[in-house]
Order: sequence, then C-alpha cells, then structure tokens
Amino acid sequence: MDVQIRDAVPVDQPLIASFNSLLAEETEGKQLDPTLIGPGVSAILNDEGLGRYWLAEVDGAVAGQIMVTYEWSDWRNGMIWWIQSVYIPVEFRRMGVFRALYRHVESLVEDDQNACGLRLYVEKNNARAIQTYRDFKMSEPGYLVMESLAKND
Repeated sequence: MDVQIRDAVPVDQPLIASFNSLLAEETEGKQLDPTLIGPGVSAILNDEGLGRYWLAEVDGAVAGQIMVTYEWSDWRNGMIWWIQSVYIPVEFRRMGVFRALYRHVESLVEDDQNACGLRLYVEKNNARAIQTYRDFKMSEPGYLVMESLAKND
C-alpha cells in the first residue's frame, strides 16, 4: 500500500476536527465542543508557530492524521516536538499509515537544527498504542503529567 503524506491546509479543517472528535470519543469517552475544536484546528492550520498537521492519503482518501506542537527545552537548547491528535480511521488501521506519518515527522525533526526530539502523551491503559510507540524506540521517561485546565473541560 502506498501512503502519501502531505501538509494539511485550511480546507482540511472540517475533516481534522471530525477526526479529533472521533479520537476524543474513542480514547477518553469525551465529546468535544464543535464551537471550540473547529476554531482550534483552524488556529494551527493558519499559524505554524502553534503547530502543524499532516495527513496521510491512500489512493486519494485521507487515511490518517498527525499533529505536532512545540515546547522549548532550555536544558537541551532546542525544541521538543509533541506528537498529538494522531488518528487513523478504523478501515486504515494496522496497514502502515501511522508508521508513514511517524517516519515523516521523525525525518523533519532530524532535518531541523532547532529540534531536539519527539514526545507524546498516551493513555496509560492503551496497551496497543504503548507497544506501538515502544516499537518506534520511544521510551517512558518517568514523568507524571499534571495539569490544571481552567477552561473548557
């Protein structure tokens, strides 16, 4: 199967927002507010400083997405790229779509002199995803994520 990766563009916003909503429902049982997710996706599509989306296509059909956002690391004097909003529709799973998306992002990190690595969040009960990330030589750094979300949660 030939998987092509392309930059997402503003016209992709409704599809990406839909994928994000499916992702939230599937992984966390959450319903995303369409009045927030749509503009949230648009913000990134219109400002690469916030992050970037890429879409995988198979025979012209969108077969998945990946997004990165950025975190400056003073310890490493570089930018950590956070992988987020990974979604592969059911009919394209276990076919190498995620591998193509991940390898694409990984190659961009390698080519970017300011980038120092990749990180991602994964639900601690998502054994399949954890194993997939381990297969890509990602490790668990021992951090516990804490948060305080004052809005929209």
